[in-house]
Amino acid sequence: MSGPFDTVSDEAIGEGTATDAYFRRTERTLEHAGKNPRVVAEVTVDQFPTGEFDALAGVKDVANLFEGRAVDVDAIPEGRLFDGGPVMRIEGPYLEFARFETSLLGFLSQASAFATRALEARRAAPDSQVLSFGARHVHPAITPLVERAGLLAGMDGFSHVAAGEVLGREAGGTMPHALMLLFGKGEQEAAWRAFDEAVGEDVPRVALCDTFTDEVDETLRAAAALGDDLDSVRIDTTGSRRGDFRHIVREVRWELDAVGREDVDIFVSGGITPDAMRSLRDIVDGFGVGSYVTNADPMDFALDIVAIEGEAISKRGKLSGVKEVYRTADGGHHVGLADNEAPADAEALFEPLVRDGEIVAEFDVDAAAARLREDAELVDLE
Repeated sequence: MSGPFDTVSDEAIGEGTATDAYFRRTERTLEHAGKNPRVVAEVTVDQFPTGEFDALAGVKDVANLFEGRAVDVDAIPEGRLFDGGPVMRIEGPYLEFARFETSLLGFLSQASAFATRALEARRAAPDSQVLSFGARHVHPAITPLVERAGLLAGMDGFSHVAAGEVLGREAGGTMPHALMLLFGKGEQEAAWRAFDEAVGEDVPRVALCDTFTDEVDETLRAAAALGDDLDSVRIDTTGSRRGDFRHIVREVRWELDAVGREDVDIFVSGGITPDAMRSLRDIVDGFGVGSYVTNADPMDFALDIVAIEGEAISKRGKLSGVKEVYRTADGGHHVGLADNEAPADAEALFEPLVRDGEIVAEFDVDAAAARLREDAELVDLE
């Protein structure tokens, strides 16, 4: 039974009805013909390395998808970078996983795209606070996917309350323009003071300073109104009013310093991209990044059979045979047949994920974030 919102249920995903119709027809055809061979299938974006690395995410959801199914799954762990070749390998009777291909690819495609974009943002300002502000750009049902991708990429936090409940993390945030508008023009001090009085002591006092007047004017007024309680100001100037945004932020910093408020940080948000972060990171203490991450195009993952009953096979344009992928000592990515000798001093990237329907991998987003940070350094990711 469908609910009030246009989402499929967990049950539909787990039962395999969240699938393309041709998989159900394939099942009926194979059952009619009495065919259900043991196969190996691999998930890839590109067949060969291209020199461009992406971050893998969504693996945890795939593991849960195959729990209780008579299959073995190996995968590159979350928090590793990949460049061509397979990121996942599934082995078992074909009818054990045929109908789950659609959900499997969806889990990986969108999460990996979000994580890759989030990593680009994180590395653009490695010494700054970077928060995920993108939840408003996606369907509410997948906000945990967005926020988990941000954590995986090393972002310092996120804004979505319900996603935080799913992930076991507390959401954070400052104040919206709506709050300032509801107090009214000329009453900015009243809004800032009310916020200070209303929220808990553990909430940073970050004043939004661009609603009615000049950013410098509102910043200095906030500093005067809240005194030493003011931790930071947020500048979220509308794009049509920004002009030279770096110059605006430098003015804010200058005037804060001029009145002895070197302790007040500056946080910026609104259409922030890695290029903007690189241009501002020497004068800005923190960034809110939203649409740059959530506007990412899903990665074009595909699942292809590469062996049937131990015999290598593939469709035209794909590479037959069971493969392994490696991180080479110089930070490269190598794809080879699993039976061939590995490159010298290379690390095999596949690890067991599911064995005969039992999840055997562990999922810790902090450990995955540490792996991704190390991997990005090793491959010299920009």
